[in-house]
Amino acid sequence: MRAFVCTGYGGSQQLKLQELEKPTPKSDEILVRVKAVSVNSWDWDIIKGAPIIRMVGPFRPPYKVLGADISGVVEAVGANVHDIGVGEEVFGDLSDSRWGGMAEYATGKAEHFTIKPKKLSFEDACCLPQAGLLGFQGIRTFGEVKKGDKILINGAGGGAGMFAIQTAKLDGAEVWAVDRADKFDAMRKFGADHMFDYKATNYTKLDQQFDVIIDAVAHRSIKSYRRALAVDGRFVMMGGKLPTILGTFLASRKNDSNTQKIKILMWSVDKDDLDSLAKLVIEDKIKVHIHKIFDFEHTPEAVQMVGDQDALGKVIIRVS
Repeated sequence: MRAFVCTGYGGSQQLKLQELEKPTPKSDEILVRVKAVSVNSWDWDIIKGAPIIRMVGPFRPPYKVLGADISGVVEAVGANVHDIGVGEEVFGDLSDSRWGGMAEYATGKAEHFTIKPKKLSFEDACCLPQAGLLGFQGIRTFGEVKKGDKILINGAGGGAGMFAIQTAKLDGAEVWAVDRADKFDAMRKFGADHMFDYKATNYTKLDQQFDVIIDAVAHRSIKSYRRALAVDGRFVMMGGKLPTILGTFLASRKNDSNTQKIKILMWSVDKDDLDSLAKLVIEDKIKVHIHKIFDFEHTPEAVQMVGDQDALGKVIIRVS
């Protein structure tokens, strides 16, 4: 099979198209003929060798083939898989199965996949497992957003932000969105009520205090985030710099002694959440905004676009 192999740290030029042996599913896995794979910031972090990635692979990328969010058709199932059959259309996540989505075939744990509804395209489906669930769970599970809440989402112009804004609006919140100024039109389409350019505005110094802050690129002090929160507000870190991750983790251990809650979004692949999200997309209550679809041969360009943060929504690779 053809696959783009990550040959070393550096950038998208490290992705080389090679012939690999088709993988064989383990007893709890399925083999998927990949139809589409979406590119996430995690793919870029891996190939660039972000500090948290080098803790796992200090000298070379820990995964040979990138890509975790896939959709496709089941080619084979492991001996212990009984709820998914050969020929079924599925979508799911490979991040707990050593990745491998930027290839013609991939294996993954069956429990991390669900059946793709016929009305959901392969391209839309592959956007949901990571970016979709991050935004969805950030709002509902960790943010505990309720009607009338004032929500700020930092990094709102990306893939997860797209889903977070729309989920918050569905739940009756008022949304402040922070990202680059050239993403304002996209964030407005997602449903944002107020928008700020992160280069011009430090949101932690606004007069407004927020019931929930969801930050995908957190890099400030916990003290700054507490200042921007309402007395009983919730700060949810979706992603950020390593020092802030550590500071957020330590602060989250003290939640019992403070009415403000500091949380790290411990995202998980949940079939019920995936099915709920897919249903919302089919019902047109949440829209999947795809910035560009690349042919498989142009996978490095797709990864580079995400690395450059130029995408206004999701970047997709159509494999077959």
